[in-house]
Amino acid sequence: MIHETHDTNGHCNHHHELVVESLGVRYRAVRALEDVSFSTSCGACVALVGSNGAGKSTLLKAIAGLLPIECGRILWRGTKVSKWSREIAYLPQREDVDWKFPITVRGVVRMGRYPNAGWWRPFSKVDEAAVDKALVAMDLTDLENRQISQLSGGQQQRVFLARALAQEAHALLLDEPFTGLDRTSKAALATVLRELAAQGRLVVASHHDLDTVKDVYDEVLLLKRKTIGFGSVSEVFTEENLNKTFGSLAGDGKEVA
Repeated sequence: MIHETHDTNGHCNHHHELVVESLGVRYRAVRALEDVSFSTSCGACVALVGSNGAGKSTLLKAIAGLLPIECGRILWRGTKVSKWSREIAYLPQREDVDWKFPITVRGVVRMGRYPNAGWWRPFSKVDEAAVDKALVAMDLTDLENRQISQLSGGQQQRVFLARALAQEAHALLLDEPFTGLDRTSKAALATVLRELAAQGRLVVASHHDLDTVKDVYDEVLLLKRKTIGFGSVSEVFTEENLNKTFGSLAGDGKEVA
């Protein structure tokens, strides 16, 4: 499905490393994350695994710069992640998107160019070429004039990914991308994510289907507001660690995503 694409700077360098150190995030009155640490780099496909309320969505939003952090730090290329916001794309849960908004597939993908073009500057030929390339990569060219409410769940996820490709993002942060998809769409999306990582991008996705983690990802972060374990799926995704991860959440019992 995916066709090889090259952004203007070439593929993401494998030395482009995402480092999260002693991260703490407070969400409203709740301590959502505490002392979360891990590091990974371009070329990896990383699963975030934990129960509801473990902080998976909070972590993705913090990395994307959508939530303030209370303590610790998040680095990309060795400096604060905020400096590199154009290289990082956040893909929300489909249920958080207004799919009735009157915009076409191409219109959504064009939004990926705003960090490059600016909100008010006219789109250049380079911008439109990047959009065309992203549509081809996600096999959406035939759907580019379709309103987004007319798409299947799998097609909607490909639109999100195309927007990230148009942005020329090096790191893709996906919040429960497989939720609500049928089996065929899940398999197709898994192939796309693995191929994006193989091309040199960093893919980080929250994931709740434990049976398919080994099929899709090569690294896993087990999260229960703190880091329970991080590393290769073969080493970290063990019954012992899963028991630690899905035991009862300590604290006040309030859930955060």
